[in-house]
Amino acid sequence: MRLVVVSAGLSVPSSTRLLGDRLAAAAAAAAAPAATAPEPAPADVRVIELRDLAVEIAHTFTNGFPAPALADAFDAVSGADGLIVVTPVFSASYSGLFKSFFDALGVTDPDALTGKPVLIAATGGTARHSLVLDHALRPLFSYLKAVVVPTGVYAASEDWGAEGLDGRIERAAGELAALMAGSPTVRPAPRRDSFEEVVPFEQRLAALRPGG
Repeated sequence: MRLVVVSAGLSVPSSTRLLGDRLAAAAAAAAAPAATAPEPAPADVRVIELRDLAVEIAHTFTNGFPAPALADAFDAVSGADGLIVVTPVFSASYSGLFKSFFDALGVTDPDALTGKPVLIAATGGTARHSLVLDHALRPLFSYLKAVVVPTGVYAASEDWGAEGLDGRIERAAGELAALMAGSPTVRPAPRRDSFEEVVPFEQRLAALRPGG
């Protein structure tokens, strides 16, 4: 399976790239076939660093066509079986570089993400920006007609090394791997209660009366 990570991190080293790498490793492990051989073939993972393409992205809007390196990145995204997108949070939303890349991709190939499984993720300095996943990233990729996995992953500064982040990464990666394999997304365990066993309201009220 071809898995592409799009990272909009700007610094080196980058927590955005680190989160993308961890998500890719978890998704590749979840997508691996049953071990019928000692070493099953690993997923083909490619990472696209947008900071290396910033100038070409800007030129695309003025020239009307992508330069070779950017065109190659577009081809990788279009041909991927699954996509992991990670952006730092700027002004409570995705970065301008991140948005510009997908704007340019949409101009070049409007159907590049149609039906494609996409895992959304973001990094930020505080947990207060975690809603960026549902208020900015999810609407963007829904508009681009991608299939966004239910679980998004946000990592604030305090999340690194803390409990909870590993679990979110594994859950989101499992959902992406299931979609890449053409299977339904991982579903939660069924609830114990059932509408077929509803107690009538009058019976509940009677139980509250003295001597009921």
